[in-house]
Amino acid sequence: MGKKDDKKKKGKGAEKTATKTEKKQKLKLTKELAAKGEDDIENMVKAIEDEEKKRQEVKETSVGPPSHRSNFSMTTHPNNPEIIFFGGEFYDGKKTLLNNDFLLYNIKRSEWTQMFSPAGPPARSSHQAVAVTQNGGELWIFGGEFVSLSESQFFHYKDLWCFHFSSKRWEKVTVSGGPSSRSGHRMVLSKKQLVVFGGFNDTGRDCKYFNDLFAFHLEERTWKKLETVGTGPTPRSACQMLTLADGRIVVYGGYSKEKLKKDVEKGVTHADMFLLSPDKHDETGTKWRWQLIKQTGMKPSLRTGLASAAGRDSFFMFGGVNDKEKKEEEVEDDSDDEEDDVDFFDELYNVTVEGEKAVWHLVQLTGKKDPGEKKKRRKVKEDGEEVEMDDEEENVEKIESLALDDDKSGPSTVIVESGAFTISSTVGGEEEKSKSNGATVSQDKDIFTPSPRFGAGLVLKGSTLFMFGGKWEDGEKDLTLKDFHFLDTHKMDTWQTIIESDVQMEWYGSSDEDDDEDDDDEDDDDEEGEMDES
Repeated sequence: MGKKDDKKKKGKGAEKTATKTEKKQKLKLTKELAAKGEDDIENMVKAIEDEEKKRQEVKETSVGPPSHRSNFSMTTHPNNPEIIFFGGEFYDGKKTLLNNDFLLYNIKRSEWTQMFSPAGPPARSSHQAVAVTQNGGELWIFGGEFVSLSESQFFHYKDLWCFHFSSKRWEKVTVSGGPSSRSGHRMVLSKKQLVVFGGFNDTGRDCKYFNDLFAFHLEERTWKKLETVGTGPTPRSACQMLTLADGRIVVYGGYSKEKLKKDVEKGVTHADMFLLSPDKHDETGTKWRWQLIKQTGMKPSLRTGLASAAGRDSFFMFGGVNDKEKKEEEVEDDSDDEEDDVDFFDELYNVTVEGEKAVWHLVQLTGKKDPGEKKKRRKVKEDGEEVEMDDEEENVEKIESLALDDDKSGPSTVIVESGAFTISSTVGGEEEKSKSNGATVSQDKDIFTPSPRFGAGLVLKGSTLFMFGGKWEDGEKDLTLKDFHFLDTHKMDTWQTIIESDVQMEWYGSSDEDDDEDDDDEDDDDEEGEMDES
């Protein structure tokens, strides 16, 4: 009994010590903030939300394009030919500015509108947004993060918001049982549920990654934690999460940090893929199964921060970033970081999922056709009859055949080309080494590809891909973008530009010549790690 009592006393002592330490750290932080003239971040967020509540009227204003930003949400309107933008961040080397502007881009008229509505969500980045058709159209937003101007404080949200397109008003939906505070998570629609996975929470003293699953039922308006069987993804943020036509969910890649020893962490970029399926015999909707997906075809090299968009039967992914792997001694000493420690990508991939297998295709654009060139047509036999197929129909057939052609043994390269577009797939072969920088322009075929980036927005509206913004690095500078491009996925000839690339921005960050003390201050914020986690 005595030994047990001793253990209890030791446990209580450790708990008291931890509480005292936390109080001291909070008091120290309060003094530091007071010296900077900055309030506690929770008070700041509350003040912003209170200010939003003061707005009484709904107002729509014609505006120019969005400002430079990354880690925002970009969503297709459920009923109209519009794209919805919300939030995002902009870093100029000295301050991080957060947005909570609600913008609509009309595709047909190529016009921008800003919606001002009472009691909306505070500014944030690395949140998630999903648009649904229910009740005349709704936009649901969950989580994300807010950072103070000095970047000394981070706040992670766990709030749930709904914008009603019918009334053009926001509603804060307060329901218990939901996910904890986080950013860098993912949220998708599956049947009548919003499914939330992963993310991270960084208190400044401790960073925790998640691999839990929650579902919000849109009709019942209840949160439920999902029960899973099978081996699923390890805790991570910044993964790609997309829904198949039958309601199953695919999770790919992501980023996390692995503790090597005290105060020493190493970033880990994931490249595994999982399938999440509901239990057919479960009527509660809370039981799901994880399965590892076998990946074949021309897989991308290691990267995170991709922009992704879901089609009916396949997914598109663009860009991304990868910190080159370091040895343990290099991780402990970041002073030897150089410009070439990071690779940025500008490739477009298409992924098809059949059963428990996924086939990667590297999309190769073919360039604009000569106006005088006639469409190629061919005759094929179908059920004994000869039928004529145009280019687009032939392309669809060939893509589908590629998706099913993953059981061949040994490496082989398949090139599909019919005058409209080309897709390369190395089935069973080695991964192709990817490009790392510079926009791709071919004078011969008049092909344009947007510059490499991560943290961009990508959506598929009809058969057209739209991509906006993001971020890339130029030496010591983190340059945020505001260019806007689109690609016809039927033609697959070249990206076309709505807003030209513009990286002309003032940079107030430290240069290579700054002293080590300034560099140490920058490392505390771990800007590079943050970009991977979103």
